[in-house]
Amino acid sequence: MKNNDAIIDCLTSNGIDTVFGIPGKQTLPLNESISEREDIRFVMARHETNVSHQAWGFAETSGGMAATVVIPGPGDLNAMNGLKNALNDCTPILHIAVETEPEVRGGDGIHETPPDTYDNVVKENITVETPESTVAELERAIDIARTAPKGPVRVGIPKNFVPMDIELAEPAAIEHDDTVEVPREKVVRASDALADATSPVVIAGGGVRAADASAELRAVAEAVQAPVATTYKGKGTFPEDHPLFAGVLCGATSTELKRCLEDADAVLGVGTDFDAVWTKRWSYDLPEELIHVTLGTSDIGRGYEPSVAIAADARETLSAIDAELADRSVDGSDGESRAAAVREAEAERMRPLRDVSEAPLTTVSAVSAIREGLPRDAIVAADAGGSRIWTLMTFPVYDSRDYVNPGSWASMGLGVPAGIGAKVANPDQPVAVVIGEGGLLMCLEELHTIVAEGLDVTVFVFNNDDYAIISEEASRSYDLGDGAYGWSDAPLNCSTIAEGMGMRAVRAETPEEIAAAAADAVDNGPTLVEIPTDPDEPQGGEFMSR
Repeated sequence: MKNNDAIIDCLTSNGIDTVFGIPGKQTLPLNESISEREDIRFVMARHETNVSHQAWGFAETSGGMAATVVIPGPGDLNAMNGLKNALNDCTPILHIAVETEPEVRGGDGIHETPPDTYDNVVKENITVETPESTVAELERAIDIARTAPKGPVRVGIPKNFVPMDIELAEPAAIEHDDTVEVPREKVVRASDALADATSPVVIAGGGVRAADASAELRAVAEAVQAPVATTYKGKGTFPEDHPLFAGVLCGATSTELKRCLEDADAVLGVGTDFDAVWTKRWSYDLPEELIHVTLGTSDIGRGYEPSVAIAADARETLSAIDAELADRSVDGSDGESRAAAVREAEAERMRPLRDVSEAPLTTVSAVSAIREGLPRDAIVAADAGGSRIWTLMTFPVYDSRDYVNPGSWASMGLGVPAGIGAKVANPDQPVAVVIGEGGLLMCLEELHTIVAEGLDVTVFVFNNDDYAIISEEASRSYDLGDGAYGWSDAPLNCSTIAEGMGMRAVRAETPEEIAAAAADAVDNGPTLVEIPTDPDEPQGGEFMSR
């Protein structure tokens, strides 16, 4: 059997029906195999950096997994950015790199890069050593990627192996004991602490999404009447219209939410690594009764010493705690009023920004209008940068798979490719991208992919002709002057660019126009909505921590 056909058989038999990539001479045998089938789709990007971002958006919004295929050297190195992002976010991706031939390695062949170059940006880096072992190694890679904590796995397949007609080694059956052992004694201790607390708080991270544990999270929070704060990677894991929702922990965490956490007498942190970003380098004064539930054992004790540490699956652990709480009385908590106090204080703080109604708008005003115009179940892919902070704070999300933004890697330019991946994975849901024009310039070419693939994606671009989040810091901390890294003398017309790529473009300057454009764009084909915003508006990190 031809190896290229066997590779695609391996993908489809493992439920992988989408491949993101850019064809090259080395990968054409795989493209040929895909073209002959109806059970797998190849989505052609315009730059390899976006290939892994597309697969990341696919996985984050669906819970499934896609594959990526790139050429060696430049293609592989370009994709490293997205692979590192996926690694930090524990997002499963099967990354196939068509490698330099073994007999050429070390001889400076075209695109040659030492395979170990990629060791630190993936969960595991596998180089196929014999053509017969290709499928067996792919099976192993898929299993590693999907085993929690999940992550991207790179498989380097030498170019000359791909089209070979050979007898393939039969991969060994991979068996797992799916029994999750949540330590009973620690569940009891955690439940005791939560039941006895008078002001508990729950912190939900991205691990809750990965474990599909939102229902269990809600059950525990309601049982002890604890306000729930999600991390920036956990946004959406708890519905933001629930009376116990307290806010989002990120680089712009409000002083009110910080105080809510610090005033708690017990904190349950589940599916979070308590990273340096949202804890502001572990500056929060959290209570001694700190319960930490995570699969990342190396994260336990980093920054905070937990009173109860549970290295287990979030859903199984929350389910066990909920069952334990059912058999005991809970002291009671004013959780809803504490959560409401935080929400109301944040809303009042942001009111002057939200009330701006004339161009140039603040991002808060624009994001609020987008939320008004989009359906409740719209999926939003938010880019990194200043707009992400305000989107985290002011765009309510109600389901764990309906919002995606980068974690601690925080690479700009992933919003549009992530939106592509989200739409391919969720064709029946509206998909929108929220991005600044600075981020758009880093993935501009993917507007053409949206059009070419016929994807109904709406891109909202906030245009202030400035890397405003950088200019603000440059002015505030380094005396470099206002708008130091803007380009108002060479203004960017995003609508014209989008139209040049075949995309419908709309310019919206008021909240009413934005809401109308958002509602009109749904199911109306690829659309870019350009929104002029104020380059001098406050940045979230400074404004919310005053």
